[in-house]
Amino acid sequence: MSKLEKKIQHREFVQNIITRMNANSFQIKSLTITIISAFLAIYATTTKELFLIIPIPIVVLFWFLDTYYLQQERKFKGIYNDITGLNNNPITTNTYQISPNLYIGKEYNYWNAFSSKTLFPFYLLIIVFLLFSYFIIEFNVF
Repeated sequence: MSKLEKKIQHREFVQNIITRMNANSFQIKSLTITIISAFLAIYATTTKELFLIIPIPIVVLFWFLDTYYLQQERKFKGIYNDITGLNNNPITTNTYQISPNLYIGKEYNYWNAFSSKTLFPFYLLIIVFLLFSYFIIEFNVF
């Protein structure tokens, strides 16, 4: 196997990891919507307001898990950018090294991923919707 073929294969490995992280994130969002829908269906049949509050910790848990996958995806994108030469100051100097632990800082920070524009509005809107629905029903606002 030539050196060029090894570099191409290394890029493909990293691309596959990025794709898996992205797929995991999508599946977590899908599962969140499914669980919320199930609790809303249970609420619709029982009309117990508790079923509007129970999913909130579950949504927060999925938010943290989704953040982890987004953070890992960003780290592997950093690795990909380094091995393709897109970064001016590459962190990884070894061509065949895949070490996401080297990527730290603001761009790769967990809390930066937590409040990203792809996660924050999605999960926050779900939580606000559930709380708003609970308080409207519980206190007979309308």
